Parts: sequence; structure tokens; C-alpha cells
Amino acid sequence: MKVLICNAGSTSLKFKLYLMPEETVLAGGNIERIRDEKGGLFRYYSADGFKEETHAVVKDYRAGIDMFLEKLCGSEHGAVEDTSEIDAVGFKTVLSKDHYGVHLMDDETIQGMRDFLSVAPAHNSHYLEAVGSFKEILPETPMVGAFETAFHQTMPKEAYIYSGPYEWYEKYGIRRLGYHGASHSYVADCLTAELGGRYRAVSCHLGGSGSLCAIVDGKSTDTSFGMSLQCGLPQSNRAGDIDPFIISYLMRDCGMTEKEVFDGLGKNGGLLGISGVSNDLRDIEAAADTNERAKLAIDIYIREIIRYIGGYAAIMGGLDAIALTGGIGENSLTVRNRIAEAFSYLGLKPGDEKPMKEGRHGSPGKIITSGDSAVKMFVIPANEELGIARKVYDKLK
Repeated sequence: MKVLICNAGSTSLKFKLYLMPEETVLAGGNIERIRDEKGGLFRYYSADGFKEETHAVVKDYRAGIDMFLEKLCGSEHGAVEDTSEIDAVGFKTVLSKDHYGVHLMDDETIQGMRDFLSVAPAHNSHYLEAVGSFKEILPETPMVGAFETAFHQTMPKEAYIYSGPYEWYEKYGIRRLGYHGASHSYVADCLTAELGGRYRAVSCHLGGSGSLCAIVDGKSTDTSFGMSLQCGLPQSNRAGDIDPFIISYLMRDCGMTEKEVFDGLGKNGGLLGISGVSNDLRDIEAAADTNERAKLAIDIYIREIIRYIGGYAAIMGGLDAIALTGGIGENSLTVRNRIAEAFSYLGLKPGDEKPMKEGRHGSPGKIITSGDSAVKMFVIPANEELGIARKVYDKLK
């Protein structure tokens, strides 16, 4: 079965074509800065070793999808002769009302995404556009959404019920849902292969968007995202956890509009809002030696990560492993070293990097603690697309 995975970001598209169940990558690509009149990079690669990187102005998601499919079906380095060879398209979908897990993208599932546009406006709008485009291009091909909330359905009730009136949960479905499920579930699979079936770990997906997940024996037991993606850690542009009465104070007493407040929390907050430098941690780290607000942004960001890990360790009754993934988790030595230092009191001892156990596709990551470290620390490169491909295959086989 040939499964094409589409990952739709706010200004980007990523693709991977898998041969399943062999899990062989036949081709892939990504497009940056969609709708930017200055354009961005378009990358394409195929299993024969071909790689291409060009600059392109892409007006919308449909144009980006058409561009990738044209390469995918190309005569020289294409992976298929035509789109009829694509057996299914899978999406890293975020949220649909009353839909968890893996679902065909039928009218009911899509309506559920529309119903929750106010909860995940940026994410759902992008996927609705991408799914709609693929349905027009491949009307007979099954479309499958692997919803980000699925992995967190194992959380106990005390972890997902908010402390507002219980009727809000009963009438309106107000509860913690959690996201980054594709990433955290992939990390859990890697940790299970490495540690066996019994362990207590915290998976740290740290990138432009960030969340932590407490994992016990391969299952989610708590997570930092809530009903929406606007809480938890400070992120690139999102404020993360704040006192909710700040919102009413800014609107009632300070004269700010609803749009101004929510733009501040969702677009102009987080690392960007604190530092005033950038929403990219690399830029902030570069400025931190001479810029007090840049240093403050780093300190707050790492403090919140440590606070969540420590709280989850207490809830789980101990801690066996910390796993770092996502662009920041994989690449920031500052973040990595300060987390390791914070948990030295639990017996975490940094060590030379060693590959994790070999799996079907080699080592998924590396161990960065010593052999006698009481808490193991891992760096596991994100591979959300593979996790989604597995779920799509299991759904349709």
C-alpha cells in the first residue's frame, strides 16, 4: 500500500510517500512560506537519492499540493507513474468534535473540525483547506485523519477534568484534550523498545509549538496542552499558561479589544513577546549575552519545562526517562544541559552520546546519560509522519 502523508502547517506543507507495511520512504518534500509574496524554499527528494531545492512563490495550499504531486509523478525521479497509484492520503489532523483516534475524512469528521474551529482556528483551517484540495484532486482515494488528541485518551479523569463547574464538561465537552499525539506516541514506541514495557517518562516535544507528556508504560497519563493549544509552556508566539482573569482585566479596565488581547496571547506572546527579539530560540540564544530580555525568555522557557517535568515525576511516583524531541529538543544544547542539571538531584548523570537500540529502521535516537544514571535522557528526532503512516495502514488494511 502506498500511503501519502500530508502535514499542513500555518505557512508550510510537508509530504512523505510510504510503501506500507514495509515503511519504506519512496519520496518526500516540503514547501515553506506559502502565501508569502516573496516565496520560500521547495524541497523534493526521492528514494533513488535525488534531491532538489528551489525557490518558489506558492499562492495557497492547492498550488503547493499540485507542485509536489507534479514532482511525485515526474518521469525522471518520480515515485509513481500517476496519482492513481496513491492508495491513501493521511493527515496529521488536530481536532474534530467527538472524534478521537483515526477516522476517515468523511462529511461528519470534517463537520466536527468546523465545529471546533474556535478551539483550534489556525490548525483546523489549514487542514480543512488541505483535505479539501486532496479531495478535489483524488476524489476516489481514501483520506484518513490521525487526530492529535488520540494518544491522550488514556489519561485518567482527574487529569483531564477542569476545576470549573462540572456541567461545563457534561454540556459542552470542556476538558483537557492534549495534542502532539503523533510525536508523543512515536517517542513512547521508541522508549518501549529501549526500556521494555515498564517505565515512567516525560516526553518533551519542544519546537515552535511545545508540549510535555507524562508517559507510564507507553501510555499518556497527563499532558501540558489543554482543550486548546494555547496553554502549557511558553511557545514561539503563544503565551502558554496565564491567569484567565488577565483577559477580562485587559479588556474591561485597560481598553483593549478582544482581538488585541488574543493576538497578544497567540501571535505576539511566548518567546517573541518576552524577548522582543524573535520567535526563534536560536536567535534569542544568540542575543542573550547582551540582551536582558532575551536571557529572561530563555530562563522562563526552561523553568517551565523543568516545572512540568518535576510535577509529572511526582504524579507518576518517580522518573525513569526524559525524552527530548522537536527542533529545540533535538538541537538546543542550552535547553538540554539545563534540564539535565536540574534533575541531577534525581540521579541524572550526563554522559557520552550512544545510539539507542536498533529497530527496523536503525537507531531512532541517542542516549545522552551515563550507564549508571538513575534517570535516562534521550534525544529522539521527531518522526510524526511514520507514526501517522502506521495508523493509516492499520485503519485500511
